[in-house]
Amino acid sequence: MVLWTTTPPMADQDAQDRNLPASQKKIERSRKEGQLPRSRDLPHFTVMAAGGALIASTAPSTVATLQHMLEGSLRFDAEQLRTAGMMTERLSGLTWQAFALVLPGLLILAVAAIAGHLAGGGWNFTMKPLAPKFTHLNPINGFGRLFQWQNLTQALKACLLSLVLGVIGALALKDRVAGFVGIMSVPLPAALAFAGQQLMGGMMLLGIALFMFAAIDLPLQRFMYMKRLKMSREEAKNELKEAEGNLEMKHKMRHKARELIKRQMLAAVPKADLVVMNPTHYAVAIQYDETKMGAPRVVAKGLDLLAFKIRDIAKDSKVPVLRAPALARALYAHAEIDREIPGALFGAVAQVLAYVYQLKAAMAGRGATPNEAPNPSVPDDLDPHKKPGWTPPADEQDDLFAEAAPQR
Repeated sequence: MVLWTTTPPMADQDAQDRNLPASQKKIERSRKEGQLPRSRDLPHFTVMAAGGALIASTAPSTVATLQHMLEGSLRFDAEQLRTAGMMTERLSGLTWQAFALVLPGLLILAVAAIAGHLAGGGWNFTMKPLAPKFTHLNPINGFGRLFQWQNLTQALKACLLSLVLGVIGALALKDRVAGFVGIMSVPLPAALAFAGQQLMGGMMLLGIALFMFAAIDLPLQRFMYMKRLKMSREEAKNELKEAEGNLEMKHKMRHKARELIKRQMLAAVPKADLVVMNPTHYAVAIQYDETKMGAPRVVAKGLDLLAFKIRDIAKDSKVPVLRAPALARALYAHAEIDREIPGALFGAVAQVLAYVYQLKAAMAGRGATPNEAPNPSVPDDLDPHKKPGWTPPADEQDDLFAEAAPQR
């Protein structure tokens, strides 16, 4: 005996699970695919409003131009009647005049329609909606989409709008039909003025109706758009994992960049003239060449394990290592790698350099041995330990230099 069980379709089940608001990333992705909250009633209103304003502002000049064109087209003489192709030439000229008269209005209406679309969802350029979607060619799927809540809502709204506009138009014509019959007995300019007034009145009523529909439809479309983009918990988790993966990759890239800089620093330590230490937390290697440099430069600096690594390399390379806690802290906090030291520390660095030069000269037999190594003072505002709350950058330590720990 076989028991058949029914389960809800995956699409319906997934739709029921979508109760989380859409993330900014999903909204941007939907915009790239051409999905925007568009209101069809807003462009209708902007075109109607622009058309009404255009008629109200240009009606006198347009009527005068049409009257001039009509008068010119009905004026003939004997010489013109004997000319072959006269009618074709005149009709061609009238066509171009009519085109020049209508074109500016058409451009204004096109701009109004575009502005209405942009006001609803903003500017978005993408070619993805033009790509063929063969899944939409399936008539069964297409029939099912007809009864979706969104499409049914659009159809009902369109029917209601058509009904409202039809009722407004019928009532407007009913009140004005007697007037339109009476214009047959008045001169043409008066008839045109009356027709223009009636047309503006009808357009104003239609414009008010379209404005009310647009005021309701625009927030409704945005609500439906955000509802379609709602995410399930699984989608939110996947997006968070993707973001964390990107952050992890960026962290690895920054880690490798710091690793490269530290290796370059350590390679420059043997070329330094001296290393100033705290002696337990900070180490700064200084180099000075009076023929190439305007001031001493920091070629390497480190904290904790890296400081011990700099000290060990300096000892192996016969580079003097001096204990000057305040100067080491100040140089570490305010000097940049491969940059000249701050001007406020010139005097303190000059003292330790002079001591190193005297020591080297004494070791080479060219002078007396200098006295006790100097411990120059630095301004209080440059000593980080005298500033409450100061902490060194955390990325100065790295597991790359963990092998220096046993040498402490």
